[in-house]
Amino acid sequence: MNKANLKSYAPQARKDFIAAVTARANLLGLSDTAGTLEVAPAQTQGDVTVIAGQAWPAKVSGQRDQLIERIRKDGFAHTMEAVAYTWFNRFAALRYMELHDYLGHGHRALSSTSGGLPDILTHATDLTNELPGLNAAKVTELKLAGNRDGELYRMLLVAQCNALSRAMPFLFERIDDDSELLLPDNLLRSDSVIAKLVAEIPEEDWAEVEIIGWLYQFYISEKKDQVIGKVVKSEDIPAATQLFTPNWIVQYLVQNSVGRLWLMANPQSTLAKEWPYYITPAEQTPEVQAQLDALIQTRVREDGDTLNPESITVLDPACGSGHILVVAYDVLKAIYLERGYQPRAIPRLILEKNLYGLDIDDRAAQMAGFALLMKARADDRRLFTATDDAGNLQPPKLNVLSLQESKGLSVDELATHLAPFKVQRATITALVETFEHAKTFGSLIQIPYALKTHLAVLPEVLALVKQSGDMYASAAADDLLPLVQQAQVLAMQFDAVVANPPYMGGKGMNPAVKDFAKTNFPDSKSDLFAMFIERGFEWCKTVGLNSMVTMQSWMFLSSYEAIRVKLIGSANDSSRLLIWTVH
Repeated sequence: MNKANLKSYAPQARKDFIAAVTARANLLGLSDTAGTLEVAPAQTQGDVTVIAGQAWPAKVSGQRDQLIERIRKDGFAHTMEAVAYTWFNRFAALRYMELHDYLGHGHRALSSTSGGLPDILTHATDLTNELPGLNAAKVTELKLAGNRDGELYRMLLVAQCNALSRAMPFLFERIDDDSELLLPDNLLRSDSVIAKLVAEIPEEDWAEVEIIGWLYQFYISEKKDQVIGKVVKSEDIPAATQLFTPNWIVQYLVQNSVGRLWLMANPQSTLAKEWPYYITPAEQTPEVQAQLDALIQTRVREDGDTLNPESITVLDPACGSGHILVVAYDVLKAIYLERGYQPRAIPRLILEKNLYGLDIDDRAAQMAGFALLMKARADDRRLFTATDDAGNLQPPKLNVLSLQESKGLSVDELATHLAPFKVQRATITALVETFEHAKTFGSLIQIPYALKTHLAVLPEVLALVKQSGDMYASAAADDLLPLVQQAQVLAMQFDAVVANPPYMGGKGMNPAVKDFAKTNFPDSKSDLFAMFIERGFEWCKTVGLNSMVTMQSWMFLSSYEAIRVKLIGSANDSSRLLIWTVH
């Protein structure tokens, strides 16, 4: 992979996508003047909406109203940047999938195998049976018109994204909203955002899914430069702290945590030969070795006198675009194969049982989920099309979450609607209060013990609420479910916690982060990475490995003395720390 291509392309792509999305908003009569949203009047008659003298389909009126509401809530520039990021992610995903022939119909969506117009446009009539929701009559009409290829291509792209939403709803949310409205125009031109994506990154650079992480880092690099070295606003924390971890470091971290756990429980394993960065533990005294053996046997007995691959849990609490999770997938796959599992069964088991990822950045978590699915799809070509006995699609259920905030949720309203279903007000209050600032504090949030006791049954209860037919209660359940899911992960304990945690010293922390650090992490409050080290031990099982790449300063600076004392005192044989220090 030539990272120079990506480094050159991605920062400019961010500007191009924002400009394209903004131009589309302007065309719809929406603009920003000195921080004030300007809205041109719109008139709908029958099946036509007229905006600034231009006719649009009537449905545009409702989509535009959604967009206006979003802009008034989040601001014009923030909305344009967020939607641009969404389309960048989707096009990058489509490019990766078309080059690996994962789209399911054999035609490229953004390019052509023979040059010229994208394959899905050339074969549009063939796709009416492949892409659900694609109107065959409309496709034929636009095709025969001869001069409406741009309109037809937009329709095909939306249909392709909606088809993928069944397997990847987190990235390809069904498009019938303001994101469709802001799909850039002129996508068939030689200078379009799609044409540049195809032309400026050679096909060979898309061979490995690692490209997704590098694209993400370079895409936000200029935003990072703008905010670094200053007091960082909550919404800028992802840009200020995200850093893609080189592959060899990730292999080192994962092989010496997940891999080591397996080798400790299975001394006869030969997998160490496959892991180039695995370091054989130093020989211990008989007394220490006996203690280590006793600890690992405690963990083994939890699975019934064997370490079951399906029970190994791995968390990346600041997963970014998923590089650590992708490498952990490889290590776990080798473990499953050594244990004798059927190859086709392994991908879904790893995704659903072993790997967990959390992040505060919605778009980064999308790409992490996508990267994992691509790894799994390479091993199971039926992954996206598997069905249950009733013929319903059964896509894998990922445990990669973007932490969501509870701001704007009313405890009174939620409690009123959910009271008939025995959801306690105290539980709702705890959820709402715990996640009020989830986008700021992220995985460092600790789940109160009183809330933990209710987490096991809440998803089942909320599922019943959604089946009840009570519209208001169902909406309340939809509001609470994401909070419950992320609380469950944050309350878990794991066999391995592996991360490249965010770095931010006190000078960069905004007041909310500083107060949170002083209150919740008084021993490690000097930097976010130190707080993540401390939090990592809380996630570890009795025999758990905390494997993080960090700055070396915590080992000797006086400001970290308290955390050093705490780690030496508490990280004993029952919980070992693996820190890779960067010099």
